[in-house]
Amino acid sequence: MRRTRFDQKQCPIARTADLLGDWWTPLVLRELLLGNRRFNDVQETLGINRSVLTQRLARLVEEGVIERNRYQEHPPRDEYNVTEKGRALWDVLSVMWRYGEQWLFDAPTPIEMYDKRTGDRIEPAVIDRNTGHPLDLATTRRRRNAAPTATPITPA
Repeated sequence: MRRTRFDQKQCPIARTADLLGDWWTPLVLRELLLGNRRFNDVQETLGINRSVLTQRLARLVEEGVIERNRYQEHPPRDEYNVTEKGRALWDVLSVMWRYGEQWLFDAPTPIEMYDKRTGDRIEPAVIDRNTGHPLDLATTRRRRNAAPTATPITPA
């Protein structure tokens, strides 16, 4: 069955879901963001099929989320470095982590995130950068952007 693509939709959530919308890509990205940059390390940690990992890494490179760098010629070996665009996805993944901890486990999770400077456990939250206030669904609405920065894409 062929997957429906959302990379041309006018909705930012749809485009992000298109990029992260299979179960392996967020996990691959998590590993890269947390320091596992070599193919074999990511493959071993996740237990992912090599061809599936190759496909997910290729898509992330194509989208500019990561860069592929050769660190050994014989045999050829590459590592993957997260770009600024990729590091920006940490916000998304950390909130997914918090949601999973809060709603998908009956007991404390076996792994927790912590601040390496203080050692304190962290709890990611989404705030409005303009006000510093936590986002609240009750006060959030959407509207057409008066001055869109991107050229609208016409559906095919």
